[in-house]
Amino acid sequence: MSIKVEDISKFYGTQEALSHINFEAKKGEIIGFLGPNGAGKSTMMKILTAYISATSGKAYVAGFDVEEDAIEVKRRVGYLPEHNSLYTDMYVKEYLTFIAGLYKVKNIESRVKEVIHLVRLEIEQHKKIEELSKGYRQRVGLAAAIIHDPEVLILDEPTTGLDPNQLSEIRSLIMKIGKEKTVLLSTHIMQEVEAMCTRVLIINNGKIIADKSTKEIKQVFSDYDLLEIEFESEIDLDLFNKTFPKVAIELKANNVYRLSNRSGKDIRAQLFDWAVKNELSILSQKVIENNLEDVFKQLTESK
Repeated sequence: MSIKVEDISKFYGTQEALSHINFEAKKGEIIGFLGPNGAGKSTMMKILTAYISATSGKAYVAGFDVEEDAIEVKRRVGYLPEHNSLYTDMYVKEYLTFIAGLYKVKNIESRVKEVIHLVRLEIEQHKKIEELSKGYRQRVGLAAAIIHDPEVLILDEPTTGLDPNQLSEIRSLIMKIGKEKTVLLSTHIMQEVEAMCTRVLIINNGKIIADKSTKEIKQVFSDYDLLEIEFESEIDLDLFNKTFPKVAIELKANNVYRLSNRSGKDIRAQLFDWAVKNELSILSQKVIENNLEDVFKQLTESK
């Protein structure tokens, strides 16, 4: 396993940030590490990158104990922290050359050129980092994280500050990298997780509350079905609620309604019969797949 976490707990004084965390990650996985602010994501990432120590438990990266073999772990991990600290008085190419030297990268010049191309920094490479926009600084941080060709990438909010075009490019890069490495990334953009990640870990109050494939998590943890129905004319919501007390209804557009069905039963036939009885015409009816954001809210708001 590229990452193995065994019963990790972390206290800051009397405050428990992580409580008995266990998970594994293997090569070729891109894992979305999700949770509300303060849930423990950044703390777990800092432990895995040997920046801070756990209070108890064990963690291994690329087979090395993060506590006992911290230097070996850092050699094999690429880390982009949430607050991307850079030497802003250095030029982009100069900075990446410096970072490559710290990692004792072979053929530094060609590797720096390759990474600059990968993250699309060619135009900006001769500028000082302090002159760059937030999005381009984020690219520099990502370039520094991959400069030494690490086995494991740990990315905390990697797409922060990127415009839609930049975001698409970085997404493609992360997906390409993820085919050969292990990627653990934290983000609040659920669409990014659905687009990039093969697996989702959700943490809340310092505990892992979900660990499934991106597809499975929407099926297993959703506690209601979504329907979208278009009627020919406006309906009586009070009458609807009396007939379907376990179905929340919301007007989305002219005569188009979103139904959240918590009854545990398929109500489509019953809806049709109700419409006929009340002389209403249904123009369209479709099942809406729950998205990851819906599931995330269900899991974290109820805990």
